[in-house]
Amino acid sequence: MDTWNILEYAAWALSAMFGVLMLIDLIRIDTTYDNELLISSREGEIEATAERHEI
Repeated sequence: MDTWNILEYAAWALSAMFGVLMLIDLIRIDTTYDNELLISSREGEIEATAERHEI
């Protein structure tokens, strides 16, 4: 294998890893916040909601 093939496989691996991370983030955000809150246009509403619900 030459260097370009190794770099190609590394790029595909990174792409797959970023895709999985994006899916994990999608699921985490979807289960944490209500859909109405996510599509609202009021700036800072998510931060204000997070501050009200302290753990």
